[in-house]
Amino acid sequence: MPVYFIPHGGGPCFFMEWTNGPRDTWNKTADFLRSIPLHVGRKPTAILIVSGHWEEGQFSVTSGAKPPLIYDYSGFPPSTYQLRYDAPGDPPLAHRVCELLEAAGIGAKEDPSRGWDHGVFIPFKVAYPDADVPVLELSLKRGLDPASHLAAGRALSPLRDEGVLIVGSGMSFHNMRGFGNPDFRAISDQFDAWLSETVELPAELRENKLIHWQEAPAARLSHPREEHLLPLMVAAGAAADDPGVHVFTDRVMQTTISAYRFGR
Repeated sequence: MPVYFIPHGGGPCFFMEWTNGPRDTWNKTADFLRSIPLHVGRKPTAILIVSGHWEEGQFSVTSGAKPPLIYDYSGFPPSTYQLRYDAPGDPPLAHRVCELLEAAGIGAKEDPSRGWDHGVFIPFKVAYPDADVPVLELSLKRGLDPASHLAAGRALSPLRDEGVLIVGSGMSFHNMRGFGNPDFRAISDQFDAWLSETVELPAELRENKLIHWQEAPAARLSHPREEHLLPLMVAAGAAADDPGVHVFTDRVMQTTISAYRFGR
């Protein structure tokens, strides 16, 4: 299976009339998400999603058979709090995720009660609307250390050979002051150019630059806090030696956002 890093948009953006800007604000991103199954080429046995909206003291994975949804956004139309995504969980796979992490010396735990936040159910309601593929969510680890998240991804790489689609769900640019602000056009462009060039480097160089991402042009202006970037580190680690490709870009509310695929 390939590995992806995707932009999951703003709140429930794909399922509402967008009033803070043109109505087609998120259309291209939605079209990209819909294209993922076509490019994957076969139905995954499961999908493991690393969301920028869940942090724990150690890596944690949802292990419930039917995880609930967490509507962790506010101020949106009432209809967006009625959205459903009824994909099953996969408790045995959650156990395997923890085994792989622990075998690599990385602490991990199963969480049978945790639900899926909007970094999971919003983009995957677009990408896999039939909800017929088991879904697991993996947390970030508090401290947001890039090397730790790359290492976690490497530990989970064997799942790809078992048909599991690993996806980092975040945003390549995430500064709330920047969205809609024309002063951030050039800032987001600078960081996006660096990130896209970095993803396409050979794996060893790629990982070294990602570890030192704060040295990139406009890094902290693009990510005042890096929780939406760290899912990319897990994806890049899971890619192992496979090349990365910049597969999608768009300008949304004055800023540039991108997506990346690793592997075929």
